[in-house]
Amino acid sequence: MNIIGLSAMYHDAAAALCADGEIITAVQEERFTRKKHDPAFPIHALEHCIGQIHSGGALHAIVLYENPVLSLDRVLKNALHVAPQGGGIWEQSMRSMLGSKIELGERAREYVDSDDKVLVGEHHLSHAASAFYPAPFDEAAILVVDGVGEWATTTIAAGNGNDITPLAELRYPNSLGLLYSAFTEYCGLRVNSGEYKLMGLAPYGLPRFAGLIRDELIDIKPDGSFRLNTDYFGFLDRRRATGEKFHQLFGGPALAPDADLSLKHMDIAASIQAVVNDVVEKLARTALARTGSKNLCMAGGVALNCVANGRLHATIPDLEGLWIQPASGDAGGALGAALHTAHSHFNIPRRTQKPDAQRGSLIGSSFGAPRICSDLKKAGLVYQSVEDDDERNRTLAKALADGAIVGRFEGAMEFGPRALGNRSILADPRRADAQQRINLKIKFRESWRPFAVAVLAEQASNFFDLKDESPYMLIVAKIKEAHRKPVNWDEFRIMGGNMLEFVNQERSDYPGITHVDYSARIQTVEEARNASFTSLIRAFEAETGCPMLINTSFNVRGEPLVCTPDDAIACFLNTGLDVLAIGDCLVWKNQQSQDIIDMEGKTAYELD
Repeated sequence: MNIIGLSAMYHDAAAALCADGEIITAVQEERFTRKKHDPAFPIHALEHCIGQIHSGGALHAIVLYENPVLSLDRVLKNALHVAPQGGGIWEQSMRSMLGSKIELGERAREYVDSDDKVLVGEHHLSHAASAFYPAPFDEAAILVVDGVGEWATTTIAAGNGNDITPLAELRYPNSLGLLYSAFTEYCGLRVNSGEYKLMGLAPYGLPRFAGLIRDELIDIKPDGSFRLNTDYFGFLDRRRATGEKFHQLFGGPALAPDADLSLKHMDIAASIQAVVNDVVEKLARTALARTGSKNLCMAGGVALNCVANGRLHATIPDLEGLWIQPASGDAGGALGAALHTAHSHFNIPRRTQKPDAQRGSLIGSSFGAPRICSDLKKAGLVYQSVEDDDERNRTLAKALADGAIVGRFEGAMEFGPRALGNRSILADPRRADAQQRINLKIKFRESWRPFAVAVLAEQASNFFDLKDESPYMLIVAKIKEAHRKPVNWDEFRIMGGNMLEFVNQERSDYPGITHVDYSARIQTVEEARNASFTSLIRAFEAETGCPMLINTSFNVRGEPLVCTPDDAIACFLNTGLDVLAIGDCLVWKNQQSQDIIDMEGKTAYELD
């Protein structure tokens, strides 16, 4: 039984295919259109999924990840509540709801032979299903926290076998996701894409505004439920997340996009992060208590806040198992909709798998050697074909140890926002200059932005205070004290928060992956989820004694992950990448003719 789930028309449109309850493929529309967070009807992602149905197989259902009628109900009632204000947001929302979102079902019907095969899910139920069904637990508490879906903003549910039972719900406008987005906007970052930057900014500051936030903006109850003071926000009746009263509370207007960040904005970021940590912990405790489970599954946009996630094991002793959907945002709703339809609507038995059923989230599109070689030749590149995996990994390990920055394009593309080794930029975490080089010469983004670490799973506890696995880069933990170096925080604040100088301080033996508060966003790597990436890290360990690599997404600022060999080649030629490892082929920047390389400086590091 083949079922495709769709998410679209807000952000992160995607399609996912399940067959007999097993995940076959899932991919975001942005990867094909090259428009980051593309919300459009996912025609390319849908056609990819259809192409993965076994020859002669039928498409039994297409299911939408949310109910557009319930979303329309929220828009109408919100408009009546704020009338006569909010004309602009009313017009914008109605065009969306009465146009593209209602049209979603009609577009889906073009791909099936009966209207009965187009089904409608619910936003938070789709998120809950994406969190529970792939998890390695027979039963679990489920926590969904995001901006808003239909009416829900926070949901607690119980998962058991085939069944997901909602237990509690918070409704719009009381939304932790919208609260965090308001602070994202206030700090000059883009809503719906800059929230992870705000999370990365928080360690530079002190949470001195946290009390003010709790006193004026959010009333938090002991069970984690909360109520926002909507007088301070603009999402009810304006197109901006913050309003004049919010600006007055924090002593000035929102920061302009790309403006210089001050200590005040760093402290604001630290403060809202502290509040989010508190709410998520309380909600997680309530979910576990309500269900009687010691396992927790999470999804929704707030579940991508890996700082809050990283605190859960440390603060909740009874928590035994934590599994977070890698595509926790709206894209993952497509997968959840397909899985919930399979297990709940069609009663296909759920089979719990170890380590999980997500297959490392390496479930996107892939390209064989003929396509890769064809695209390399078409680009006029000199390359070596190294079919022996061990030899290729040894060569890459030596290059990385010598300071090269490598773009790795291998196998199936990742589903979700994190590069997990197959569409990754890799570097040596021991190098003090790695963070700045990658940010400025390759990613073309702010130099203060931290990078994640890919570490062999069996070695992670030797380097980090990590109590569980983190296979999908969704948990932050501190590097162990034995590897830390002193950081002069007093000087940083006296100098007014000079990030450029501060970020270049060596904070540990592995400065490329250690953030300013000694934290790291961790991906634990093992054969069961990604054998080829594990082998490369083992080769690097054999070369250097270091069982980890810097791992960041293979893209430049403002673009999604590379999808095709052509995308990878373009990124390689137009950035400071030194080596492109693409399938069995190795491409060295310093071996290319100068008229092919379309960039200043040619390479971030000249290899011998």
